[in-house]
Amino acid sequence: MENEVVSRNFIEQIIDQDLAEGACETVCTRFPPEPNGYLHIGHAKSILLNYGLAQKYHGRFNMRFDDTNPTKEKDEFVESIKADVSWLGADWEDRLYFASDYFHQMYEAAVKLIQKGKAYVCDLSAEEIRAYRGTLTEPGKDSPYRNRGVEENLRFFEEMREGKYADGEKVLRARIDMASPNINMRDPVIYRVARMSHHRTGDTWCIYPMYDFAHPIEDAIEGVTHSICTLEFEDHRPLYDWVVRELEYPHPPKQIEFAKLYLTNVVTGKRYIKKLVEEGIVDGWDDPRLVSIAALRRRGFTPESIRMFVDLCGVAKANSSVDYAMLEYCIREDLKLKRPRMMAVLDPIRLVIDNYPEGQTEYLEADNNLENETLGKRQVPFGRELYIEREDFMEIPPKKYKRLYPGNEVRLMNAYFVRCVDFEKDADGNVTVVHCTYDPETKCGTGFTGRKVKGTIHWVSADESVEAEVRLYENLINEEKGVYNEDGSININPDSLRVQKARIEPALADAEAYESFQFVRNGYFCVDCKDSRPGAPVFNRIVSLKSSFKLPK
Repeated sequence: MENEVVSRNFIEQIIDQDLAEGACETVCTRFPPEPNGYLHIGHAKSILLNYGLAQKYHGRFNMRFDDTNPTKEKDEFVESIKADVSWLGADWEDRLYFASDYFHQMYEAAVKLIQKGKAYVCDLSAEEIRAYRGTLTEPGKDSPYRNRGVEENLRFFEEMREGKYADGEKVLRARIDMASPNINMRDPVIYRVARMSHHRTGDTWCIYPMYDFAHPIEDAIEGVTHSICTLEFEDHRPLYDWVVRELEYPHPPKQIEFAKLYLTNVVTGKRYIKKLVEEGIVDGWDDPRLVSIAALRRRGFTPESIRMFVDLCGVAKANSSVDYAMLEYCIREDLKLKRPRMMAVLDPIRLVIDNYPEGQTEYLEADNNLENETLGKRQVPFGRELYIEREDFMEIPPKKYKRLYPGNEVRLMNAYFVRCVDFEKDADGNVTVVHCTYDPETKCGTGFTGRKVKGTIHWVSADESVEAEVRLYENLINEEKGVYNEDGSININPDSLRVQKARIEPALADAEAYESFQFVRNGYFCVDCKDSRPGAPVFNRIVSLKSSFKLPK
């Protein structure tokens, strides 16, 4: 339609203008993680935003690791990040880069700045540099080494590279403006001596570039047109622009900032997650109670659900928080028509149908998903002895209780009407067996209309079902107290994980890692990728079936 209105977020509006004015011909974006931990849900927004922009404008998307700080970087993190980005569907094709690929070019760039009189070697300590920098209301003071000559600076910088100085003894600083209202422009350090073995370059280098110097160079070398980053880098943009301008790149990239994605009552900070892992509070970076991408995948979230979530959050200029319930809404929406609805009893007690023939097993037909006929049907074994949920029987029921109690009749899902006639207890007074009789005329699917019952409960065959471990997750955080204490520690919910022995349909016994199902009345569950074994399946609850969450209008 010629008059169709196309909604654009503010980043797309900037790109549209750049293309119209000829500032660039082809859009190129990138995702530039530092390999010092696992990615979390906030990174997913950046990944999908950058990749989505490249796709929308038929451009290129680069994957690049900003590995300029060897103290915290590991190959383990590199591999986990690659797996996460790929799983989300962001395809970098053959454009996988590392900042360390450009160390020599960064060194040459630093030499160029020295030659232009735009950088100098400084002997001040880190504490002295901070003291000289000034405050938000007071300008900084010039370093006593600021006016060293070009030749002297070149010699000292070469000696830094050769390893003649101790860590922290000398740094290379950009010469900009010690009176700038933006503290980032007050002669920032752009290179430091650091005798650290790098995970890719080994001991080739003993000097490393600072992030604010390296990042714009990487973008310029790769031909990135739009460097999309989060709001905390807004004050760093003048330095980004200064670097690409002074190094005279012919097609300087443009930095654009957007708001981070914050979730209520969850831990996203890498250092906090690292602490939880190291203290054994969680069983790794992929513990399903976390919101790392690996954890969400292990729990059973899908790339489609995360993409839906990111789309609903939108792209904004102001930081805000999103309710975790919206992420749960997205996974329910994604799975409800895709996955089969199976029967699993999470807290089983035995139900015996006294008048059902002993030793007989029949197979009953069940729909895999009533809302999606294409998923077909399956056969479920039924016999004299079953398991039902403990909460589906009460000796003395409250008002409006529609499940089993003495004298009441219910439908067994996909099976028959049964009436409770008796029950057994153990020495502690716990119900262990419920006795019922069944009406063979009421078989599901036969069109029986003789009478109606108000309750329907699910079940599994006692003989044919399989034992499984189920893990029921709640928020890792004690929501009433908030995420962090005054001392910086985390308020842990002691009931964030509950492990139970359940009974599942035999058809679920051979489910593979990451395969997900709806367990009727109990929620959506996923086969755990780490601990599940043939003959000993483990299921993680992804999300319960219902929520009070509603999308804002």
